[in-house]
Amino acid sequence: MTHSVMTLEVRGPHCNLAVHLRGPAEGPPVLMSHAILTSSAMWEAQAERLADEGLRVLCLDTRGHGRSKAASASCTMDDLVADTLAVMDALQLDRAHFVGLSLGGMIGFGLGIAHPGRLLSLLLCDARADTPSDVAAPWDARIALARAQGCAALAEATIERWFGRPFLDARPDLAQRFRDIIGATSTDGFECCARALQGMDYLGRVGSITTPTTLLVGARDGVLPQVMQALRADIAGAELEVVADAGHLPNIDQPARFEAALLRHFARVAGHV
Repeated sequence: MTHSVMTLEVRGPHCNLAVHLRGPAEGPPVLMSHAILTSSAMWEAQAERLADEGLRVLCLDTRGHGRSKAASASCTMDDLVADTLAVMDALQLDRAHFVGLSLGGMIGFGLGIAHPGRLLSLLLCDARADTPSDVAAPWDARIALARAQGCAALAEATIERWFGRPFLDARPDLAQRFRDIIGATSTDGFECCARALQGMDYLGRVGSITTPTTLLVGARDGVLPQVMQALRADIAGAELEVVADAGHLPNIDQPARFEAALLRHFARVAGHV
């Protein structure tokens, strides 16, 4: 399957955003947005699978992550939503399916609330729609550590939260891959996205989402199964799938189960678009 990387110049002070393209140009477009401290590399297997299904897959590196640049250490979640729209505009896409995980899922809530006309469907994974104070507070210490020592200093604690020690011990190759991805994240990029996460509060408006929506969450991802169950009740017609024996990145630790749920989502929404 053909894989190309296009770097787009988008509006605003945040420099360049990199978009990784796969699949046939005429296929239905799917935009995939990743977790904080990762990059579009976390979507490689799923992007290939969807491209093989005939979809045009666009994996966006969030500002300051992967090949994208961040010109400052400050932004809001609405700014990250605007980045997504700028990429769609640059590629002349009126509408697209959106798949987002963690930070990417939060961006998806913003898109669904404010820009439903740009969306074909939403698949939002392991994400919440607000950041209460107890969730926001730990990010200050993480930002301070990254400022002092670089994002590599965050790697071990982060991957242990995401996957759990037994998985990391069983898959040292994947553990090292994510250490490397985290270490390559720019400090400005991490801080601006962490600040956006801290200031996010879409919860009171998720009930306005009318886009066909699937919520997906790893069964072992802390309180998020309960959080996303409540979100399902707020979004009319939304479906919720819980991925068994998965943590915060179920596409990595349970890829077969995740990809099956991904394909079920596209089958379900096919009649709506």
